[in-house]
Amino acid sequence: MKHLTSLLLLTCFVLGISGCKSTKPVATALPAPASSVVIGAERLFTPDFLPLVKGKRVGLVTNHTGLLPDGRHLVDVLHQHPDVELTVLFGPEHGIRGEEDNHVADGKDSRTGLPVISLYGKVRKPTAAMLENVDVLVFDIQDIGARFYTYIATMNNVMEAAAEQGKPYLVLDRPNAIGGLYVDGPVAGKAGEPISNQEQVPVTHGMTVGELALMFNAERGTKNLSKARLTVIPMQNYERQQWYDQTGLPWIKPSPNMLTLTTAAVYPATCLLEGTNISEGRGTMQPFEYIAAPWIDGNKLADQLNSYKLAGVSFKPATFVPDSIVDGIKIYPPKFMGEQCHGAGIVITDRNAFESAKAGVFILHALKTLYPDKLEWKEGRMDRLWGTPKVREQLQAGVSPHEIVKNWDSELSYFKDTRSKYLLY
Repeated sequence: MKHLTSLLLLTCFVLGISGCKSTKPVATALPAPASSVVIGAERLFTPDFLPLVKGKRVGLVTNHTGLLPDGRHLVDVLHQHPDVELTVLFGPEHGIRGEEDNHVADGKDSRTGLPVISLYGKVRKPTAAMLENVDVLVFDIQDIGARFYTYIATMNNVMEAAAEQGKPYLVLDRPNAIGGLYVDGPVAGKAGEPISNQEQVPVTHGMTVGELALMFNAERGTKNLSKARLTVIPMQNYERQQWYDQTGLPWIKPSPNMLTLTTAAVYPATCLLEGTNISEGRGTMQPFEYIAAPWIDGNKLADQLNSYKLAGVSFKPATFVPDSIVDGIKIYPPKFMGEQCHGAGIVITDRNAFESAKAGVFILHALKTLYPDKLEWKEGRMDRLWGTPKVREQLQAGVSPHEIVKNWDSELSYFKDTRSKYLLY
């Protein structure tokens, strides 16, 4: 079932930003895939997998990304299916329809009237009472490939509940949006420990949600924890070196601020700015493509960042004013809302060479070098994003970014070895 795909030379993808304008970047044209990827949600309705839900009461964990390629939502398809009884919906961060940018309350689905239980509020894992009318749990959400993107935490929390309550759990696989080859960043814990949750994976894990589910579930068993009766419905025609725009699938922004594949590509680097007082570009049409604050000199920051000569990326001076509405959705109030911010914009020149997790270290180093008196560290938030306090502590102690990156090699090597056991593609 498992096999390793060969590394291919991918078409160069030029991602540009305009220094002062809030316009979406235009990607160079990519050749059409030989055959479109068939996602797990499509295969659920084939004779091979339909028996897993036929005649069953189904609890579905999904959001607005749970679409079939023809535009139908999995909620609606299951709700209308004559052989399936969809009884309850579970929503992750941003809700079932993906229009919330904060904690989401319980409610009812506006289209089907089904009860919706939020798993991004006080409750993060379904309780026994919530699963009383459920025979089988199904998960179908598009992830992007970064450890701190919360959907994989929801997937794992539901799997723990399924294990504890003895419910079968189906994970309908989807692509890793930023490709399944780049694995990088520090790893929490010690080498040799079972990797049973998202807190133990690096910033970029290079896995699909199905592969992560297989790993977390199997590694739970090595800790003598209950394992879920897990079935991953794999994709067809997927190769792990593919970026999302090479799958033939339509892009649906996975969350209000994840507007484009460009956003997803830079997110593992600049989301780390949430652990500081520096804007990461939220409140613009190019979120996570900026590093800015009202008091930053954009030319100096761009020059400092370019001096590192990071592969596959360059930096240009940029200016913007954050707003509370992005792409028609009201977002959580961004930093410096209504204020003019100056800084650097990220331009990815070769996405296959760009190492976003490493870039995050150099970005923080540049800010500390240029603005030691104005840069503020939100230590708890920063440490949770990295998964360890080591990176922040080393930066604050003056350790060079090259040395910091080198220091995580041994832990990352153990993760890669463990990961290799669970790859499906």
